[in-house]
Amino acid sequence: MNSDFIRLEQEIIECRRCRRLVAWREQVAREKVRRFNDQKYWGRPVPAFGDPSAALVVIGLAPAAHGGNRTGRIFTGDRSGDWLYEALYAFGFANQPTSVSMDDGLAVRDCLITAALRCAPPDNKPLAEEVNNCGEYIQREVQMAARKRVVVVLGRIAFDVFLKTWQKAGGQSASPKPRFCHGGEWELPGGVTLIASYHPSQQNTQTGKLTRPMFHQVFRRARTIVDRG
Repeated sequence: MNSDFIRLEQEIIECRRCRRLVAWREQVAREKVRRFNDQKYWGRPVPAFGDPSAALVVIGLAPAAHGGNRTGRIFTGDRSGDWLYEALYAFGFANQPTSVSMDDGLAVRDCLITAALRCAPPDNKPLAEEVNNCGEYIQREVQMAARKRVVVVLGRIAFDVFLKTWQKAGGQSASPKPRFCHGGEWELPGGVTLIASYHPSQQNTQTGKLTRPMFHQVFRRARTIVDRG
């Protein structure tokens, strides 16, 4: 794996830029919840997972307090991760449909998974300052992902962060400017396709705002574009 990418992810793990997020992630790791009381929590920023030379990049919002903040792997140990890795497996981007811990044997194929924020925010609501603080990290990851062919963004915040990051990294946006909608697809200059999806949060999945067929269609489309390219 790219040594610059490894150094960047280590820098992310050691980050303490946002005092509110540092306090919250460490409080959660100390206090835990009853069902995970026997487990040691990660309690640090969560690095990206996968291959920086991948064709598919998936960008979420942030680690879950008792998901990634517990397990140390993005989208791992929570309901959102259940949906994501099931979809990645269904379309050949993962070797198994579940992700429960860092030693569960999961591997992703031609895929890099990252997030707009690396620390779990209280109530899943980051402050603008916190999003900006993490912006440098995702910008550097996007630049390092030189072979990316498709970027799937999960939720409006990830959508906005990616477009901002894309422009800061020197990429030109599509014209007219993309506006978030589930299933939206835009060709960006440079041969990158942006696909938007609702986030697979419990709020969206339990209310039916996002269904499995809707979510799987996003990754079916990503697979088609990757294979075509």
